[in-house]
Amino acid sequence: MRFYLLLPLAVSFLPMVAIADDCEVSISAGDSMSFNTRTMDIPMSCEQFTVNFEHTGRLPKGGMGHNWVMTQSSDVQEVVKAGTAAGLANNYLPADDSRVVAATPMLGGGEKASVTFETSSLNANSSYTFFCSFPGHSAMMRGSVNLVE
Repeated sequence: MRFYLLLPLAVSFLPMVAIADDCEVSISAGDSMSFNTRTMDIPMSCEQFTVNFEHTGRLPKGGMGHNWVMTQSSDVQEVVKAGTAAGLANNYLPADDSRVVAATPMLGGGEKASVTFETSSLNANSSYTFFCSFPGHSAMMRGSVNLVE
């Protein structure tokens, strides 16, 4: 009987939790070279959006580093190419490249990072992709970004 009395109270907090979490997402990747998701939604009602990224593996960033990078889908290959030339010291990303919407630093196993960006910089008519820019990873480690109303 006590359960039935507490259920309405517990359910009343659900909408607040969902609203608080709508403007951020947690994504992880391990030593198997794959993200834990292949898609993510960004509500355009959010002024800012945060990606919390965790490297759940054990290997160091020099050997099996991972990051989370978002660009327009048409820019992925060129950003990866420029990032390889930039090297690990630059997180395998070209410095101050306007094609990069947002990116975390390169992480080794057990490390975490977050990045927050303005959703006003996104174009609803464009296609966006997230990926890892470590050399050789972007072919397997990528996903699509959905801009939702």
